[in-house]
Amino acid sequence: MSVLSQLIRITSVSLYATAALAQTDAVLPEVVVTASRTAQTVDESLASVTVITREQIEQSQALSVTELLKTVSGIQVVRYGGLGQTSSIFMRGAESDQVLVLIDGIKVGSASAGTTAFQYLPLSQIERIEVVRGPRASLYGSEAIGGVIQLFTRRGEAGQLTASVGAGSDQTLQATASYAGASGDTFYTLSAEHLSSDGYDACDDSNGGVGGCFTVEPDDDGYDNNAVSMRLGHNFQQGTVEAYALRAEGSADYDSSFNNQVDFVQQVIGVQGNWQVNDNWITQLRLGEARDDSDNYGSAYPSQYETTRRSASWQNDWFINEQHMVSVGYDFIRDELDTNSAFEVTERDNHGIFAQYQGQFGAMDLQLGARHDDNEQFGTHQTGQVALGYALNEQTRMFVSWGTAFKAPSFNELYFPNFGNPNLNPEESDSWELGFNGHNGAVHWTLNGFYNTAEELIATAYDAASDSYLPVNVAEAEIYGAEATLAWTMGAWSLDSQFTALHAEDKSTSNDLPRRAPYTWRLNVARQWQQWRFAGELFAQSHRYDDTSNLNRLAGYATVDLLSEYAFNPQWTMKARVSNIFDTDYEESRFYIAPDRAFFISLHYRSQ
Repeated sequence: MSVLSQLIRITSVSLYATAALAQTDAVLPEVVVTASRTAQTVDESLASVTVITREQIEQSQALSVTELLKTVSGIQVVRYGGLGQTSSIFMRGAESDQVLVLIDGIKVGSASAGTTAFQYLPLSQIERIEVVRGPRASLYGSEAIGGVIQLFTRRGEAGQLTASVGAGSDQTLQATASYAGASGDTFYTLSAEHLSSDGYDACDDSNGGVGGCFTVEPDDDGYDNNAVSMRLGHNFQQGTVEAYALRAEGSADYDSSFNNQVDFVQQVIGVQGNWQVNDNWITQLRLGEARDDSDNYGSAYPSQYETTRRSASWQNDWFINEQHMVSVGYDFIRDELDTNSAFEVTERDNHGIFAQYQGQFGAMDLQLGARHDDNEQFGTHQTGQVALGYALNEQTRMFVSWGTAFKAPSFNELYFPNFGNPNLNPEESDSWELGFNGHNGAVHWTLNGFYNTAEELIATAYDAASDSYLPVNVAEAEIYGAEATLAWTMGAWSLDSQFTALHAEDKSTSNDLPRRAPYTWRLNVARQWQQWRFAGELFAQSHRYDDTSNLNRLAGYATVDLLSEYAFNPQWTMKARVSNIFDTDYEESRFYIAPDRAFFISLHYRSQ
């Protein structure tokens, strides 16, 4: 059976049932920029896209970015404990370091580890999140194999002050404040947050220290994070210039046989300008710097990793007419590493040029993209993207796409003392997708099937020449599955549901890739009743294996959360949440205890 035939078979299973749903009130689609680096609605995008607005963030009552991302279709989150503990993000079965993360258009993450410390990012400082599933290397370069997650910092309404204070289980405390102002064409936003928790003992001590964290440390693993963000901009007649910054710093305890405490800094600083040169040409320039600092201590051998990513991007969009647009751009990134370990190389540059065409031919849309990257370590790499969309009718649309992607080896994989392999090649992938989306009054639904093959994957293997275990390009993976989402609103009731089926296989062993659950389902039902809002959320996930040999099987689980809000008046609101109300015991990673039943109560103020 061909790849396209497999996608058609996967996607068509639920199409009839989804399309038959009833309708009432209309739901307007969100605008997204991450999928094509240009503004378009979610329905127009030739990709699988999820947008999380500030209103949805507040209604979720989530305290962390990882807690929120866990509810997104196609994303699986593995947490190694509670607040502030290390988390891994798997998008469509891709590894955590194969997901590109941007904050306000600036690439973030650790250049040494190759991953992003989502657990330290302050959710209260985020205005919206855009998640694009599927390869986007033709636009962004390395790491966009599984997809792209872009976070946008706060942009409040002019003259509005918001603040909150809350407390909950494990001595968890949170205080936030944000103010947005404007003077003529100049606008600004200032925000701050404090979040702390005594935590709980994240690692299961009953195993005697023979797995998981490989130690017995029966203490609570606390967390403390202080964050600030700002934005300052000015609107001109033909464009906008703005500067922005986000900084989060704090400390966290964790269980380990080596160091067990970390002081961290996550920081992003950027400036960008958009200018309409003429009726057909818009140009954009962005400069940015992202820091990921991690000082680990608690033993006689503390470790220090401070990475900096400096970037520059210049993009030009030409509107040939209302139906056709061409985008051409240049990206530059310099990765730098400052560490107390003896890395052979601690700096590298990457230059990337890209071009994209977007056209509309009646009911059909076409998107073509290509990119060339030149990296100081691994040389040149080319990627491409082709997507074709077709409006079946006014309510239903489909698309099919193909794309290639790659992931450059990290500093750790290349140069970590006595472990790195400087001869590594980039990991590569080839992906197909078939998608449908529709809206019918108050109903909005999507259904997507995907197929992805990955080669040159980096895995640890024995090297006879050096008589040691080194990272080498030996692994190959096949990943395919389907995602279905449904959002429905009728009067005071609303429903939001996602279902994902995933098969992620190591081709060399025919084993499942570790920590990927074959099935995930989420259902959220909410009702507004006068000044009250009530919501219940069911999250269920099937089994997964914790190791590459598939010997350690983690059981599936289901949790239920209950949420409520009461608006005293338009300014003051009380919120309460009970998570995992039935106190389900489960593990997302072997020997690491997932959060048990917990509550959190908060008071919120919003000026009129």
